[in-house]
This record gives sequence, structure tokens and C-alpha cells, in this order.
Amino acid sequence: MLKENLENVQNEILKACKKANRNPEEVTLIAVSKTKPLEDIEELMTYGVQEYGENKVQELVDKYERISSPVNWHLIGHLQTNKVKYIVDKVKLIHSVDSLHLAKEINKEAAKKNVIVNILIQVNVANEDTKFGIACEEVYDFIENIKEMEHICVKGLMTIAPFVEEAEENRCHFKKLYQLSLDIKSKNYDNIDMSVLSMGMTNDYKVAIEEGATMVRVGTGIFGERNYNL
Repeated sequence: MLKENLENVQNEILKACKKANRNPEEVTLIAVSKTKPLEDIEELMTYGVQEYGENKVQELVDKYERISSPVNWHLIGHLQTNKVKYIVDKVKLIHSVDSLHLAKEINKEAAKKNVIVNILIQVNVANEDTKFGIACEEVYDFIENIKEMEHICVKGLMTIAPFVEEAEENRCHFKKLYQLSLDIKSKNYDNIDMSVLSMGMTNDYKVAIEEGATMVRVGTGIFGERNYNL
């Protein structure tokens, strides 16, 4: 099942790229492995998947320590400051930096371990009360506050779009994040890169790719439905 699901998602990515006249190599698929057993990840590794997304620090650390060979880990869920120290030297990218307080903590813990942590700024494009993220109009102030942090490297932006019945409903949010990234790039900030746009999940990743996503976070589409009661 995993192989067939993965191939289906990969084919859909190719189709979305073709439709948008984009190079498929511009789009990285992150397999969201939260709540899924290590065995599933080990199987996907045999099909060439190297990028995995986890929501919770403890689960990421547990899998990091038990996996048979190294892969790239992405922390995509909300990150509490008291958990930062456990992952700064284990993740390829933290997608969910949503406050100055958190950025300072990442910079501090990264300095202790002498690493530079790649991060994305999480933007609440749709202004949903239930979602974490910085409002679009506050992103510039946020950048001004973190651009001098020596142990953080901003790689781009991330958003979690609203859960909708029709993926097309989220196109406007993806367009807005893409435009924001272009606007930030045009200002040529030091230490601020806008090469990554992490947006789009199982129900809307094709639309996200059409609107410029460079990373899509697909869980259910690859692993199937989750059982949170386990």
C-alpha cells in the first residue's frame, strides 16, 4: 500500500508541475510520518524517500535514535520553547517558528551545540484563530528582530492553510504567501533566504504546487488515515 500511495502522490506532483510549467526537481515531498511506526518509514526509505515530517519533538527524537540509517527530519508541528534543546542538532529544518521568543530560544540552544539551525517563518495567512503563525503584516518586523541571530538561518516561509472541502478554496492563501516571499526577497535582507515555501498538504498540495510551493507535507496521502488512539 505504501509504495502505491507514494507513487500516486509522486505522479500527482509531476502533473501539477507540468500544469504550472515548473521543474519537478523544485518540489520536495515531505512524508509526514507523525503517529506512524518506524517500520513504515523504513519501508519508504527503500523507495528513496529521505525527508520526513514530525509534529512532536518526543516522537521525532525517538525515531531519530532508532532508525537504521540517517534521514532528514523536519519539525512541522508547533514547537514549545522547553523542547527546543532536544532537536536543534537533529533536524534539517524547523518549519514552525512563529514567535520571537521561540526564535531566541532556538538561537540560544543552537549556540550551545555550535550548530546553525535552518528555519521557516510560520505565517498565519488566513488569520485563523485556531492556528499558530505570524500575521502577514507582522512578518517584516519579525525579520528585523531575528536577522542578526547568528545560529539561525531563515530559509523561507511556511503556512498551514484552512481545512477545506475544495482545494481550490486555498489557492488565494497560497498566492498570498508566494507574493509575500517575493516581496521579502526583493528587500535583500542579510541572513534571510526565501528559497523555501512550505505549503500544501494531502488535500491541497496540487494547488499549492501550482502556486509556487517548494515543499509539500503529505501524510494521509502516503500513510493512510491515522489512528490517534494507539
